[in-house]
Amino acid sequence: MAMTQWELYDAIVVGAGIQGCFTTYHFTKNKRKVLLLEQVMSAPSAQGCVGDSSCSHRRADGHIFSVSVYTSGISKCYFVWADVENSLGLSPYRQTGILMMGRKEEAEFHTTLDTLSKHGVEHKYFDPEELKRCFPNIRLPPGHGGIWEPSGGALCADKALKALQDLIRQLGGVIHDGEKVTEIKPGFPVTVTTTTSTYQAKSLVITAGPWTNQLLLPLGIQLPLQTLRINVCYWKEKVPGTYGENFPCFVAVFPDLIPHHIYGLPAREYPGLVKICYHHGNKVDPDERDCPSASPDLTDVRILSGFVRDYFPGLQPQPAIMECCMYTNTPDDNFILDRHPKHANIVIGAGFSGHGFKLSPVVGKVLYELSSESTLSYDLTPFRIRRFKHQDKASL
Repeated sequence: MAMTQWELYDAIVVGAGIQGCFTTYHFTKNKRKVLLLEQVMSAPSAQGCVGDSSCSHRRADGHIFSVSVYTSGISKCYFVWADVENSLGLSPYRQTGILMMGRKEEAEFHTTLDTLSKHGVEHKYFDPEELKRCFPNIRLPPGHGGIWEPSGGALCADKALKALQDLIRQLGGVIHDGEKVTEIKPGFPVTVTTTTSTYQAKSLVITAGPWTNQLLLPLGIQLPLQTLRINVCYWKEKVPGTYGENFPCFVAVFPDLIPHHIYGLPAREYPGLVKICYHHGNKVDPDERDCPSASPDLTDVRILSGFVRDYFPGLQPQPAIMECCMYTNTPDDNFILDRHPKHANIVIGAGFSGHGFKLSPVVGKVLYELSSESTLSYDLTPFRIRRFKHQDKASL
């Protein structure tokens, strides 16, 4: 293994997914010397929590929206994405509008309406008849309406990652992919050894997704993280263009009918195919990177097939393409944004639970602030590690 010259970085970021990239971006914007490490060659890759190439973006996100970072962070994310777009002359964001479907009496549906009103976000409530008139290619159960949020849309994940990494390099950041971290020695400076070399930095930020606990185990901590493999399904239009460019992103919240959310994006990545996925999956070892086209447990796909058959009559009720991605979930579905309990210059960003992508610009800023000992922009109490101590003292 080659040994680098002992060059001291301000920070090393481990994991070049969207959270790690935005953390690195904030370091470079603030003229800090930073190294971004990724174990997979030719990042961005499809092995982490962003295995599919697009995701929806909305300002209200159900039960989590009362937390301060989510509440004030979503709007700020638009400005950071705009900064990236202006710097590179391309846009990974497509504003399609987003439709939340459910019953007005349901707690999450009602909370979303209240939250959008409270924060002055443009929206409209459609009763069942109005929804049927506006979206005739959706057929919902009796009594189910919708919340229309025109500012919502879709982020092209692969495009966003590549754009962000290009910008990091332009700003002087260093990215090494194909370097798996094999050892972390805490202290000041912290020393990071990879399969290729050894590096030192004043601080370390770990944004390793499903591999977070593997890195933390030698550092004396394990977090209550659960890795799920999500089947990403694409459904063929019976009539081409039915659910195309003019169709919105959507999320269906039917707790009395379906245990978890279902979300969808209009046809674009694969012409004539609409992406509709179940916001839940099966436990998986994160090192099972080469996800098979079909998980051994296809309960989620059966649920989706029934959903498509009953509520989206213009789509074939069997998936035309199946891919996969991984979620790294916490018990409460809130992020972990904190310093290591014993090593203050090691910062951890983990457990984004399938809704971290849209907030990544703000998450990156928070991780930068924690690492650089800057004044924090948000109250991070809901995201501290200590909230889990009563659940699993042995692991913490």
